[in-house]
Amino acid sequence: MAEGRFLSLFDYKTEKYIVAKNKRVGLLYRLIQLSILGYIIGWVFIRKKGYQETDEAIQSSIITKLKGVSVTNTSESGLLVWGPEDYVIPPQGEAVLFIVTNFLETPHQRLGHCAESIKVLDGHCRDEEDCEEGKMVVAGHGEMSGRCLRQDVNSTGTCEIFGWCPIERKFKPEGPLLKNAENFTIYIKNFIHFPKFSFSKSNVLETTNDSYLKKCRYDKEVSPYCPIFRLGDITQQAGYKFQDMATFGGSIGIMIRWDCDLDKGYDNCNPQYSFTRLDISHSNKTITTGFNFRHTRYFKNAAGESFRSLFKVYGVQFNIMVHGKAGKFSIIPTAINVGSGLALMGAGAFLCDMVLLYLMKKGDSYRERKFEVSGGQKTTPETNGVEDRSASAEQEKLTT
Repeated sequence: MAEGRFLSLFDYKTEKYIVAKNKRVGLLYRLIQLSILGYIIGWVFIRKKGYQETDEAIQSSIITKLKGVSVTNTSESGLLVWGPEDYVIPPQGEAVLFIVTNFLETPHQRLGHCAESIKVLDGHCRDEEDCEEGKMVVAGHGEMSGRCLRQDVNSTGTCEIFGWCPIERKFKPEGPLLKNAENFTIYIKNFIHFPKFSFSKSNVLETTNDSYLKKCRYDKEVSPYCPIFRLGDITQQAGYKFQDMATFGGSIGIMIRWDCDLDKGYDNCNPQYSFTRLDISHSNKTITTGFNFRHTRYFKNAAGESFRSLFKVYGVQFNIMVHGKAGKFSIIPTAINVGSGLALMGAGAFLCDMVLLYLMKKGDSYRERKFEVSGGQKTTPETNGVEDRSASAEQEKLTT
């Protein structure tokens, strides 16, 4: 038994072709072949461009500039004119930038002693022991002095702190102050490079006309190579109104995608823009909607004393993200995909064999003709080492 299994390792198997005269199985076989052929041609080669070598390691740089002016008039700040150097943070222009649309100012803060905010829980006190001297107030505004400031002995007060006084004003804005911000324009210059193909391009129109960028605005159909966008148009394409975001702020993603078929030439590699809001969920049940942070401006008076103005600014953060892929014909992926397609063709023959062997009434008859064992016979002039059977000497026809 074991010897027979060992010797079977040296058996050679060769294919035997049988023509089965069965229209249903023949139709199934052709349908499978056509489906596989359609998949290879339609999906692999036409849709997915399986004949190309690709490069997704895109190298990119972003340069941004903002233009626009707005005027505000508040009781704390008075009449102010806001230019790009005031409302763009950071001002040098990067892939992530913040545009101020609203603000709350706490002016003329000086270092000194004052009461902690009632909204800071760690600053509440009932007596002096609750305000340990030298201890920092958690989520507060300074260092405890050891005094508890309260109206009477029965009330809850707040600890006295050493910090920038008066502390920050706590109230919600009622509307955007930089109302003209939706008409500001952002200039997004993007350079990309695919190192595998040594291919580089920019999203700015290649022209010698110096006035082009001063007049154009981005339009997908009319001027796709004008990289100047109106802020109101960006938020609108993201599905939101700019004024609805301007009060409490928000975050917008600007996606630039480069899908470059280098077989079609340089002019067919074009940027595609898409816009989406990032600070809001689909359920809209979140307390984190909006975008704000704090920054300060420091001054000195005539006596040399330092003071500052604290700004809590609201606005729209823009995140510019660049993705891309380039493809070019190569014989290697073409050969691999063609070989894979030919291998899939064998699946049709295997499936039809299973149908004939196990699902048809005359499966036993087909099995007898498909699998034939040629034993070790003596070589004779008549047989020449192969068993002389009519079933293997000529192509057989099986009618099922």
